[in-house]
Amino acid sequence: MKILLLGKGGQVGWELQRSLAVVGDVVALDHDDGGDFTQPNQLLARVQALAPQVIVNAAAHTAVDKAESEPELARQINAGTPALLAIEAKRLGALLVHYSTDYVFDGSGSHARDEDAPIAPLSVYGATKAEGEEAIRASGCQHLILRTSWVYAARGGNFAKTMLRLASERDQLKVIADQIGAPTGADVLADLTAHMLRAARVNPALTGTYHAVAGGETSWHEYARFVIEFAREQGKAIKVAPDQILPIPTSDYPTPAKRPLNSRLSTAKLQQRFGLRLPHWQQGVARMLTEIL
Repeated sequence: MKILLLGKGGQVGWELQRSLAVVGDVVALDHDDGGDFTQPNQLLARVQALAPQVIVNAAAHTAVDKAESEPELARQINAGTPALLAIEAKRLGALLVHYSTDYVFDGSGSHARDEDAPIAPLSVYGATKAEGEEAIRASGCQHLILRTSWVYAARGGNFAKTMLRLASERDQLKVIADQIGAPTGADVLADLTAHMLRAARVNPALTGTYHAVAGGETSWHEYARFVIEFAREQGKAIKVAPDQILPIPTSDYPTPAKRPLNSRLSTAKLQQRFGLRLPHWQQGVARMLTEIL
């Protein structure tokens, strides 16, 4: 099975290079070697020349606040080019794997949304990711769309690394406490993708949209507390005292893009149809912290 991986340099793309290698022959591209989503004609030419059986799109415009000031670029990368990829996948008879986000929802309420819940994005990022989803579904191609949240990886920057740096420099930290979600490891997403695409190739009835997030839930404030206390227990020099990691509301930390307060996503459909269970968020974060520390 020939697999074309796009966005190989991102957090999820980097892990996919490992996980997909055991499933098929992987050709991995990034924006500087033929996988530039702002140059769709060149990208489609590569797809046509390679004629893969599976296309895995891990490329995206993920700078949430920056997208507010460059909506057309975000739309091209998150919706326009994925729509063309879907059309090409349909022509080739290929399976398209695409990643989306909890930001397609408005974050109201406190329940975990399922895949059929109405979407109502609050930001340009969320809106363009929703447009990308709809275009893929409308194309009629076989697809797996995985909505996830709060993605992190040991490689590159992430929330945990930022908190550890600030905790070693400051006497006090203020962290948002009213946004609730599940930190989800890029490595887990990559392994999940390999299982799902292999199964969906055998049984096309498994294709569709799925929520794919780690088990449990937390706030950014509790996430920060977990990270800092784990590092303290491991002997890392931490300046901030435990009682000086203070919870604040989102309203105290305004950003150009509005974030959903409720990022809870139900994974019942994924568990029932694929027989897979994602581990608790603390397990993945602890593993990542052990690696980076």
